[in-house]
Amino acid sequence: MASPAVETIIVGGGPAGLATAIFLAQAAPNLAERILVLEKEHYPRDKFCAGGIGARADRLLARAGVYVNVPSVPVSKIALRLEGGEVVGGDDHIGRVVRRIEYDHELAKVARSRGIRIVEGARVDAIRIERDGVVVDGSAGSFRGRTLVGADGVGSFVRRALGLPGGRLRAQVIELDTEPVASDPPRDTLLFDISDRGLPGYAWDFPTVVNGRELVCRGVYHFKTDDSNGLDIRALLGARLARQGLDLSRYRIKRYGERGFEPHVPFASPRVLLVGEAAGIDPVTGEGIAQAIEYGAFAGEYLAEKLLEGDLVFGDFTDRLGRARVGLDLTARSKVAGWFYGSYRDPIESFLLANPEFLTLGVRYFGGLRVPRKRLARLAMKAGWHTLRALR
Repeated sequence: MASPAVETIIVGGGPAGLATAIFLAQAAPNLAERILVLEKEHYPRDKFCAGGIGARADRLLARAGVYVNVPSVPVSKIALRLEGGEVVGGDDHIGRVVRRIEYDHELAKVARSRGIRIVEGARVDAIRIERDGVVVDGSAGSFRGRTLVGADGVGSFVRRALGLPGGRLRAQVIELDTEPVASDPPRDTLLFDISDRGLPGYAWDFPTVVNGRELVCRGVYHFKTDDSNGLDIRALLGARLARQGLDLSRYRIKRYGERGFEPHVPFASPRVLLVGEAAGIDPVTGEGIAQAIEYGAFAGEYLAEKLLEGDLVFGDFTDRLGRARVGLDLTARSKVAGWFYGSYRDPIESFLLANPEFLTLGVRYFGGLRVPRKRLARLAMKAGWHTLRALR
């Protein structure tokens, strides 16, 4: 027999699921103890991720009175290494680099302090959508709720249970942690190396801290295209490390996949909605943590409204997500990804080199800082003119 009903069952105890729970409890405090998060693993558990998080996520969590206090490397600059040169943009405290093993665990502690129930070691095996609720069966037992949130990442069981396709915007990622080398940028800088034209994607070097040691997370992000599916990104990473004086065989290699946001795919059905990478993240950079928090803030407030109204069809979720800041941002990035990693790479790179202010504004957005509209409009006009010239 299913356990007593809860308002919302959230499958996945990463940033998207936990943020959804926290913002739902913030919007409807009377529901806090009737929110249930099912996490497949046991905290602290590692999640492969470069760990870069824009300060806009911290600013958003602060609205709910939350700061995730874990070892971090403060970031104030982003560097783009292109085939024709390098562009650097910066501002005061635009973000930090964290470790998911620590970040997720601390965020779970915050959720629990708000009265939210988290069950660990809860693998989900079956989902049933019934007339008056949702039943989730798995390794930790059977749970009944009024609504269900799929926040279970790229391999989302909930997404598959809804019958949604896996999506065509996919990426393959490989990373590892090494000691610093002399050629590394300053430790307040996130380096994106887009100089290899044979790679639809980029390599990166991010400062990180592992068990108190100052290390560098290095990796390769491969935006998968029809003609690049056979690309050996392990070999690419090995060659890049060799140029830095490092030996790939000395380090623990971590591989994982990512799903890009596709704006025309439905992200909800009656009583069920998707957030975070279960729905899709930025396909250009693979950034996930800040967007997971943004997803959670939107979904938590949306759920509070719908639960109060008793409207659990969620027929407007996909449309409203598309009009929210996170949805508009992800929609734009999903359109740009195919251009940037395709036939428009040359004109886009030349535009970035000629207009470094564009990166500066992007850095401000990454950090959740105000982006002056006049400057943005002026750069948009320049980008339009540049595009027309490229098309001609």
